[in-house]
Amino acid sequence: MNIVLHGINLQKEFLPYIEQLIGILSSHGIRTFFTENFTKSIKKLQVPARSFEILGPEMGMGEMDFVLSVGGDGTLLDTVIQVGRQQTPIVGINTGRMGFLATVAKENIQNAIRNLVEGEFALESRSLVTLEASRPVFNGMNFGLNEFTIHKRDTSSMIILHTYIDGQYLNSYWADGLIVATPTGSTGYSLSCGGPLITPGARNFVITPVSPHNLNVRPIVVPDESVISFKIEGRSEKFLISLDSRSTAIDASVELKLKKADFSARLVKFLGYNYFDTLRQKLNWGFDMRN
Repeated sequence: MNIVLHGINLQKEFLPYIEQLIGILSSHGIRTFFTENFTKSIKKLQVPARSFEILGPEMGMGEMDFVLSVGGDGTLLDTVIQVGRQQTPIVGINTGRMGFLATVAKENIQNAIRNLVEGEFALESRSLVTLEASRPVFNGMNFGLNEFTIHKRDTSSMIILHTYIDGQYLNSYWADGLIVATPTGSTGYSLSCGGPLITPGARNFVITPVSPHNLNVRPIVVPDESVISFKIEGRSEKFLISLDSRSTAIDASVELKLKKADFSARLVKFLGYNYFDTLRQKLNWGFDMRN
């Protein structure tokens, strides 16, 4: 079995868990690879890396059986970009805070690896959003797991986002920005702006305005077969577009079209995982907040 580890800016307090993970993989005879970012991080932490190889031209992502994302949800979003069309299954080991996506607690690493080796897991397919632009953006990595966002950049004035669904006019949003979230991303930025929660298997996007001028403008759920396009107006010459945690500046002349990607992210879920349990725990549902 080939497994690659990916992590970004690993913190010193998680050093014992990283050492444990590397030791467990070695004890199972798993051929272990590190991404370049993970290699840089463990060198800074001075981790005794035992036997490992750096992922490169000779053994690429396509030859990996699994990717272990070591970090928080942000690290897992970056892991999805690293995997891309290879669709290598991703295991999220949570050393962060929320753990909506990275659902394996650091205390359960040993059980997770054993279940992985024994095949006691399920694969959950998560839809991705992909961006088509009239000029190159995001170095060709024009897809994301959570959301696509258009936002004002360097002015206090609102922007106007003329939005179309399959070429048909939807609305002109006078707002600070606009979010198009996947079901996975519905628990993120979109939720904080008043968007609804969508279960991972739903075939929808949600369009959520950021601080709209008109209070009667509300989020709308559309089928993920839709092609969503935009025309941007504003006093600023530049606007900010984002895919998950990656951002770049564009001007209003750039044409933008958004649709569902023709490939997906595959997340490993172990026995006992339940999406609704995660929602209740992370959002503190059922707790009396008055105490």
